Amino acid sequence: MNDTDVLALLPLLLVAVTALAAMLAIAVRRSHLLTLSFALAGLGAAFVSLWVAAPLAPRQVTALLIVDQYALFYVGLIVAATAAVAMLAYGYFERREGNPEEFYILLLVAAFGAAILVASSHFASFFLGLEILSVSLYALASYPQTRKLPLEAGVKYLILAASSAAFLLFGMALIYAELGTMEFARMAELLAGAIQLHPTPLLAGMALIITGIGFKLAVVPFHLWTPDVYQGAPAPVTAFIATVSKGGMFALLLRYFYVGGGYRFGTVFVVFGIIAVASMVAGNLLALLQDNVKRILAYSSIAHMGYLLVAFQAGGPLAAEAASFYLVAYFITTLGAFGIVTVLSPGDRDADALSDYRGLFWRRPMLAAIFTLMLLSLAGIPLTAGFMGKFYIVAAGASAAMWALILILVVSSVIGLFYYLRIVATLYAGLDPPLGVSTAMPPLPLAGSCVLAALTLLLLWFGVYPAPLLGVIRTAMASLT
Repeated sequence: MNDTDVLALLPLLLVAVTALAAMLAIAVRRSHLLTLSFALAGLGAAFVSLWVAAPLAPRQVTALLIVDQYALFYVGLIVAATAAVAMLAYGYFERREGNPEEFYILLLVAAFGAAILVASSHFASFFLGLEILSVSLYALASYPQTRKLPLEAGVKYLILAASSAAFLLFGMALIYAELGTMEFARMAELLAGAIQLHPTPLLAGMALIITGIGFKLAVVPFHLWTPDVYQGAPAPVTAFIATVSKGGMFALLLRYFYVGGGYRFGTVFVVFGIIAVASMVAGNLLALLQDNVKRILAYSSIAHMGYLLVAFQAGGPLAAEAASFYLVAYFITTLGAFGIVTVLSPGDRDADALSDYRGLFWRRPMLAAIFTLMLLSLAGIPLTAGFMGKFYIVAAGASAAMWALILILVVSSVIGLFYYLRIVATLYAGLDPPLGVSTAMPPLPLAGSCVLAALTLLLLWFGVYPAPLLGVIRTAMASLT
């Protein structure tokens, strides 16, 4: 690897170096604020370095990684989301006993794994990035290990993620055995060529890979871990799993099927169509039965992954642009929703019961207004980024004449509106606490408040004037399609 390769990889390297620097700083002196400062400084430097790497793109760094505009776009999204989670986590862990400094090391390592995923052009880097991300998430979901629910969430995630990794690895082995290569671009060449191939091992390998990817995206029928892990994990970790983990995997899915030639298998589209329908319907229907806000958002996220798969099914440049815009909107709204849960959580538990939000408007009107906007965006109400995201997904589906999937998307979105409005109604309900129950709320941390304010501005900006973001996305997707 020469100096140019190092510069191209600078955003990823800075995230990794920041994790190492934070670890060394903790070894010298434990300080929650100092560790957060290290993490934010490193993430800020990584974000700025995107402009250093951009003129060098596209650049293939060994056979494993490709640094193009597509990878840089998603690395920037991952870095920004990780910084938001770190700032939200500061106030959250300040109210809790124990040493929270190691949390930021795990967060940075997980972000590094997700960044490797979005730049992968080879099965080896694909699996390596996935495992770096997953192993960090096992520990993050269990943080702190002295509490029962996070520990249970971490163990469940560990067992199921390890099983899905085995499926994924076996699928890669089958495809390698048939094609003799693990490079995405080379796979596409072989699939497009006239050589004699046996479809059975290829389709079996593809099915196993879809199983592994489906688990990470939490789509039906690989979704069973989602509500329990979302509820048990600390609120900032849940926000990270719902955004960075899923975003990194979906970006990898797009690259693998566009570059690796997966679109040549018609059977794969049938499978993804079934998964999309099941995720949209089951996610929204199961959310109706929940009284826990984190579980509602968990089932909601399953439905949103189904919406994304509608765009994925459409194929072509418009589909990639629609999916990427929707992911940005999903990141903003999900970070905002879990950010509200984070800043309102007291020291002994997460504020995840629906009753915790009863009459929030009369105690914290700004937080109630922000939460309302986030929920309306998730529901796809106009003037929010979520509405524009769904609009572009419907447009992508219409361009491919996928009318059945569009109809199911619209109907399931209407079902989803019910449980979102149920939370909104609770926010503005009369404040009538039981006798002897205090309505006092923890003070709002400055870092968390700044993150929520920034997310709200982005939510409205991209909902009213999405043109600048669309221009960036269109440039990034050009290197993929």
